[in-house]
Amino acid sequence: MNFSLPSVLALAILCGASALHAQTNMKPSDTEYYSPVPPTITLDKGIPSDAIVLFDGKDLSKWKSEKGKANWTVANNTLEVKPGSGNIETAEHFADFQLHIEWKSPELIKGEGQGRGNSGIFLQGLYEIQVLDNNNNPTYVNGGAGSLYKQRPPLAQVIVADKWHVYDIIYKAPQFNKDSLLISKGTVTVLHNGVVVQNNTQIDGTTEYIGLPKQVSHGPGPIVLQDHGDLVQFRNIWLRKL
Repeated sequence: MNFSLPSVLALAILCGASALHAQTNMKPSDTEYYSPVPPTITLDKGIPSDAIVLFDGKDLSKWKSEKGKANWTVANNTLEVKPGSGNIETAEHFADFQLHIEWKSPELIKGEGQGRGNSGIFLQGLYEIQVLDNNNNPTYVNGGAGSLYKQRPPLAQVIVADKWHVYDIIYKAPQFNKDSLLISKGTVTVLHNGVVVQNNTQIDGTTEYIGLPKQVSHGPGPIVLQDHGDLVQFRNIWLRKL
């Protein structure tokens, strides 16, 4: 059956008019629903009531090291890297999450580039968000503070002199099928002192120091803090499962 252009246009106008008529006949309640009701979250000193507090300034009971017990230095409500002791990681493993963590470069400024105030936060133990003294300390841009290490530089350099830095990280884990093949890549959003420095950034794979990212099939994994030999401090670490 052939339709002339005028008849097609007339049909389109008629359909549009019918849709508009149906829309105008709707009531507000037609597009409202009341369940499921979102959970209620309260805040206590800025920490959500459903958060898992990973470090509250008192002890390392939620952490372990590659060598057994986590033995970084805990003093004055802060956690400080103990050079040579190795990385520490959470005893519990996670998939998708919101992570809040505060960090501070060493008071004594020494070294330059990657050799100054270097540490890292590894998501699921595999994907590093870089921690680095970024105050007048040039380095390769995909290795600076707020970078997805060696993959994506931060959208901005957020510098705070002699103050604590704050990372708020929204992480969605990569998905693999039963044959260990990648279905969807992971993504990460990072706010550095309230400034977006990674915006739903796609993670290409493991954040390698040498070479290209690798795709490693995995399930839930730990949060890992890196011992890079510098006296970086951390505090107020909490996580919400998503």
